[in-house]
Amino acid sequence: MGTIKLQNIRTFSFHGCLMEEAKIGSDYRVDLEIKTDLRKSSLSDHLKDTVDYVLLNKIVVEEMAIRSNLLEHVAHRIIARIFGEIPEVSRIILAVSKLNPPIGGDVEAVTIEMEEYRN
Repeated sequence: MGTIKLQNIRTFSFHGCLMEEAKIGSDYRVDLEIKTDLRKSSLSDHLKDTVDYVLLNKIVVEEMAIRSNLLEHVAHRIIARIFGEIPEVSRIILAVSKLNPPIGGDVEAVTIEMEEYRN
């Protein structure tokens, strides 16, 4: 097995339970780690033999553009879509962070992290 990580994917999205969050939006950071078999691609040197991180980034950006009240909900959508579109992925660890959240304090980020295995 091997690991592919996409770190610090930055988006401007409109997630949150407050109406203001739906209107003004906020900065988000997504960190994605997937487990897959990298043996074939390490020998062949062909993109078709690995998981394309351009596709992984595209999935994250597209799902982050769809509004959710909860970070858990958008994270679940990202995970489900990766498993649905990329059968070679066996495990996903995903962290979604809202930067400078409106929680009445000096907090850099609020992060949820989910880990899922292919059934």
